[in-house]
Amino acid sequence: MRRRTIARHPPLTRRALLGMASGVAGAALAARGIDQIRKGSWMLDNGPEKRERGTAEPWRLPARPGPPTATGPLGLQRLGLDDGRDGLRYVPVGYQRDQPAPLILILHGAGGDARHVELFTSIADEAGLILLAPDSRQRTWDVLIGGYGPDVAFINRALRQTFEWYAVDPARMAVEGFSDGASYALSIGLTNGDLFTHVMAFSPGFATPAEHRGAPRLFISHGIHDQVLPIDRCSRRIVPVVQRAGYDVRYREFDGPHTIPPEIVDEALVWFTSG
Repeated sequence: MRRRTIARHPPLTRRALLGMASGVAGAALAARGIDQIRKGSWMLDNGPEKRERGTAEPWRLPARPGPPTATGPLGLQRLGLDDGRDGLRYVPVGYQRDQPAPLILILHGAGGDARHVELFTSIADEAGLILLAPDSRQRTWDVLIGGYGPDVAFINRALRQTFEWYAVDPARMAVEGFSDGASYALSIGLTNGDLFTHVMAFSPGFATPAEHRGAPRLFISHGIHDQVLPIDRCSRRIVPVVQRAGYDVRYREFDGPHTIPPEIVDEALVWFTSG
C-alpha cells in the first residue's frame, strides 16, 4: 500500500498541550494514576471485579458503522448530546457520502476537554479523517475514578450519532489519547478491539481492559524524561505485556517530557492511514 504523506502541522506548543492534558498531575490522576501504577494496577487484566459488581457489560461499545440514515454538517461542530460536558466532531471538507472515511476517537487528558481537537483539523482535511472528541463526564475517564460506565455510555451515543450521519470505514477506526486519555484509549481499545482496528496511546499510565476482543494494532509512545507518568513504571511495563499477549505494537521512545512531539503525531497518523 502506498505510504501516505501527512501535511506538517504547527508545532504543539506548551499552551496547546496544557489544553490537551490540563490537570494531568492533579486530583483526578492521583485517584488512579501514579499511585495505582506503583501498586502494579497498570496490568492487563483488571476486569473480573468489575464483572462481579457491574451490569450488562458496561465496558462494551455496541455502536457499529453502517450506511448513514441522515446527513450531518461538515466542519467543526458540537455533538449536542449534553448541555454541560459535551464534545466536538470534525468532518473534513472533502468528505463524500459514497466514500467511507477513517475515524479517530480522540480522548483528552485529565482536567481537559474536547477543544484540543481543533489542533488537528488541517490534518483531518489532508488525510480525510473524521475526528470525534467527547468530553469525559467528570474530570477524567470513568475507569480511573470508579469503573466503566458513564463515559462508555456517552462515547457509544457519540459513535452511534456519527454512524447515523456519516459513512465511516469499519476497517480504519482508531481510538487515540494522551496521558489519562492514552490509558483509557488502551483500556477501551483492547476491550472493544472488535470495533477499533487501531489504538494510539501517547504517554499512557496503564491499561485495564475488562476483556480482550479482536486484535487492534497498537501505537505507543513515551518520553524518557516524563516526570508525570515515568516511562519505567508505565510504557516500559505495558509494552512487553501487550506484546506477549500477541498484539502488533509499534513503540516509540523519545528524548522529551510528558508531551507529544509533532514527529510522533506524524508517524502515528501515517501508521494509521497506511496500515
